[in-house]
Amino acid sequence: MLLSELKVKQAAVIQKINHLNAVDGQDDLIASRLETLGFLPGTLVKIIARGVFGGDPILIQIGFTRFALRKFEAEKIEVNHEGAPV
Repeated sequence: MLLSELKVKQAAVIQKINHLNAVDGQDDLIASRLETLGFLPGTLVKIIARGVFGGDPILIQIGFTRFALRKFEAEKIEVNHEGAPV
């Protein structure tokens, strides 16, 4: 499941960050930046809120830090919501 598919107040654990760019198949700089910010496999994430129009941006919390990600950025992150604390 992708991070962009989670509902508000739903928690999940990051499984992997997709690094391949869909357009040219090269390494994606946004995925690398997300890892630098702390979006790492095994990390617990929670959706706090979504934008009113189209659900963009998405407010995400990791620990005590909150990030606003665009939907296409959140689609690069694969998560598993089973086993995540409520």
